[in-house]
Amino acid sequence: QVQLVESGGGLVQAGGSLRLSCAASGSIFSINVMGWYRQAPGKQREWVAGITSGGSTNYADSVKGRFTISRDNAKNTVYLQMNSLKPEDTAVYYCNAVLTYFSGKTSSGEFWGQGTQVTISS
Repeated sequence: QVQLVESGGGLVQAGGSLRLSCAASGSIFSINVMGWYRQAPGKQREWVAGITSGGSTNYADSVKGRFTISRDNAKNTVYLQMNSLKPEDTAVYYCNAVLTYFSGKTSSGEFWGQGTQVTISS
């Protein structure tokens, strides 16, 4: 089965930095898009950033210029470098991947990580 495991969350002061990682494992043939979402308390989950297998990136306006998404295709891993963090960046951050995998047959699907807490103090 396919799993996405995030790491790197924590508590930092405003203006600080964090780097999140998400490693995909299992019988994976290829990963198309990988991305990050976040969900703050009492709010809906929102898209933060995405990266294609070819390295094209996109960002939500709220994080543009502060966050950088990257990936290591050989390791099936996506990263989110977060700089100049603000209290409003506080949320649970989720990794997402659209990929092709084998589970008795070749299939494509969307998978989520379990989430990692990011807390920014003012």
